[in-house]
Amino acid sequence: MKLRLLALFGALVAVVAVPAAQQTTQQVPPQNEPRPVFKASVARVSLAATVRDKRGKPVTSLTVDDFHLLDNGQPAKILEFSRAEAPVGIALLTDISGSMDVAEKRAASKQTARQLLAWLKPGEDFVGLFAFDKTLVEVQPLRPAPGDVLKRMDGLEPYGKTSLFDAIADTGQRVAITAGPRRAVVVLTDGYDNASRMSAEEVSAIASSIDVPVYVIVVVSPFDKAGSKTLIDTDLQALREGPLGHLARWTGGEIIMPVSAEDLAAATQQLVTELRHQYLMAFEPGGQPGWHPLEVRTPRRTDLTVRVRSGYVVPARTGVTGQVAGVSHQR
Repeated sequence: MKLRLLALFGALVAVVAVPAAQQTTQQVPPQNEPRPVFKASVARVSLAATVRDKRGKPVTSLTVDDFHLLDNGQPAKILEFSRAEAPVGIALLTDISGSMDVAEKRAASKQTARQLLAWLKPGEDFVGLFAFDKTLVEVQPLRPAPGDVLKRMDGLEPYGKTSLFDAIADTGQRVAITAGPRRAVVVLTDGYDNASRMSAEEVSAIASSIDVPVYVIVVVSPFDKAGSKTLIDTDLQALREGPLGHLARWTGGEIIMPVSAEDLAAATQQLVTELRHQYLMAFEPGGQPGWHPLEVRTPRRTDLTVRVRSGYVVPARTGVTGQVAGVSHQR
């Protein structure tokens, strides 16, 4: 597995390093707050962190002195830091596989998208729509919110097998190229995957290497909520603690399972708020080739929880720095 993940990083460096002239031309979020990564003289690793208090509410007022960064267990100096509010770029990835071919599920998926769009700032934030069954389709590229997302969702017809993990990996790479500093993939799905070539671990490696958090919002139909205690108590818990939940947490994101309209409104608001107020950091990577686990703590505030991607890899080849996922650290 380790050799396979390292091979993925070589491909990822090629993807991220494509010259701008060769990339697809389209309107993209303004780069008014450049992501602190890969300076001209010294390679630096970027890191986006979200912080919550013990009630689960976002904490947005910390300073660089509040954070303690450990790289492979050793203290690392934070060379760049930003907490300024900035526009967000969200790739909405919606499941249109055969398992979603239920009117109630489609309605729940659209309602989730509607709630998410309600928290975006029109003309400032950016949103794109991607759909997948066994293959991925770009329905709407990243555009100023709200775009035509809801209208375009009406034209999607569920069919076929589900390549959930593959679709997340592909969408994450596209977002890394076209979105601004605060970006994420938000997946609307019932959580089933029966056709992916890639594993959750491999996908988390890709998403973490380009610092794109993955938020998974599990779509539960009103029928399921009202009539199936087993689904709520057992199936959803299995998703939370299974590969899909691990994938989300490894990337610095989260798996969300709203079971009421109030839960959905609160969860989508918090998601957008966290992205808008992410703490962006950069540090010089360690020189030892291999996997470097990352930990970010707030020693002055032991009541806080910090979510970040979990590590990066320094390849043996000189002059190239990649990043890889491992085990999510929360403090």
